[in-house]
Amino acid sequence: MAATRENVSLIFKLYCLTVMTLVAAAYTIALRYTRTSDKELYFSTTAVCITEVIKLLLSVGILAKETGSLGRFKTSLRENVLGSPKELMKLSVPSLVYAIQNNMAFLALSNLDAAVYQVTYQLKIPCTALCTVLMLNRTLSKLQWISVFMLCGGVTLVQWKPAQATKVMVEQNPLLGFGAIAIAVLCSGFAGVYFEKVLKSSDTSLWVRNIQMYLSGIVVTLVGVYLSDGAEIKEKGFFYGYTYYVWFVIFLASVGGLYTSVVVKYTDNIMKGFSAAAAIVLSTIASVMLFGLQITLTFALGTLLVCVSIYFYGLPRQDTTSIQQGETASKERPSGV
Repeated sequence: MAATRENVSLIFKLYCLTVMTLVAAAYTIALRYTRTSDKELYFSTTAVCITEVIKLLLSVGILAKETGSLGRFKTSLRENVLGSPKELMKLSVPSLVYAIQNNMAFLALSNLDAAVYQVTYQLKIPCTALCTVLMLNRTLSKLQWISVFMLCGGVTLVQWKPAQATKVMVEQNPLLGFGAIAIAVLCSGFAGVYFEKVLKSSDTSLWVRNIQMYLSGIVVTLVGVYLSDGAEIKEKGFFYGYTYYVWFVIFLASVGGLYTSVVVKYTDNIMKGFSAAAAIVLSTIASVMLFGLQITLTFALGTLLVCVSIYFYGLPRQDTTSIQQGETASKERPSGV
């Protein structure tokens, strides 16, 4: 019976990872299409805000189905959302940190060469692994650390685009750029692992946690909309440039966000990183057929590294999907970064 439950759990985890990968790949392809086909580009800040609203509505619907009755549903919302400002504040941390990460990433891109930015920003992958070790009391084997850095290199090569010469001189501050990218990398690792710790440290429903986070996410994104595109949105309208394809992209982003939270809940952030890398590879291969994108040697090498790293990380190892209380004895000493 125990073996059967373990097999069912494994199948469920693989299902979640597979769906997340496919949805993320489809989202990337659809996003590329809207950005190349639509003459009137929509405001990306409003799309992010609407995505948060849809994720909130979907989470509310799933929670209503999970509770089974209107009475229990209202009680759950009253106790965990409306009557629990402390928990709302706790789940506002990832939203705020992600907002800082996005702004720091933009600042870094403005002050670093594109190639340098591509390489350094992928350090968020080993940073997530390091945060997992430090914040969740887990250990990774030497082979797992090797696979994490191999994944980092593979994603860098897959996304590599040779720098193009330009006559436009842009004043850059490399010191500011490296400082910004360091903050963005740390924010990425911390926010993801923090959310995982909150999810796994209590028996509170995943959908309640999602509702708590998306409420704060809506507030943060609305502030971003006002600061970034407030004047233009006032002139052209909140839904300027929206087409059926844009709404489809938003829907994919919403579903992908929900599956990401399920993956974090039942696997971990490192596995989420591997899934995201596989989605990048799949979307690029699909773009070859759909948009005529040319396969390069760096992409082929990067794809190979991603596949090998996924295989290495998936070799039999200790369970890293649950939080350990304190340090556990182990014959194999954990390796450092």
